[in-house]
Amino acid sequence: MDLQDQLKNLFPDHVPSNEPEEKKETSHELYVQKEPMICKFEKRKGKVTTIIEGYEGNDEDFKILAKEIKTKLSVGGSFKDGAIIIQGDYRDKIMKILQEKGFKTKRVGG
Repeated sequence: MDLQDQLKNLFPDHVPSNEPEEKKETSHELYVQKEPMICKFEKRKGKVTTIIEGYEGNDEDFKILAKEIKTKLSVGGSFKDGAIIIQGDYRDKIMKILQEKGFKTKRVGG
């Protein structure tokens, strides 16, 4: 007995629809600012971190950008107090990603 038969036994009055649900993809435009974003290197509790600051748009846009950077680099990180904190020294790669999106970047530290 497959899953469809089991469902028919449980819900005899249900009529399944053959139309697949459509997922709407909403492309979100990020606010590209004129001032450069600061990409700096720090050591916190002995661990190397990369911090990105200086975004002037919405926090939600910055969170989306943080998630995209973390997925592209396959690293951990977080968004706190208007800054993206990435585990490890990825300044060059992050700056390249941001510049491809149209942001100006500035490298700070070490």
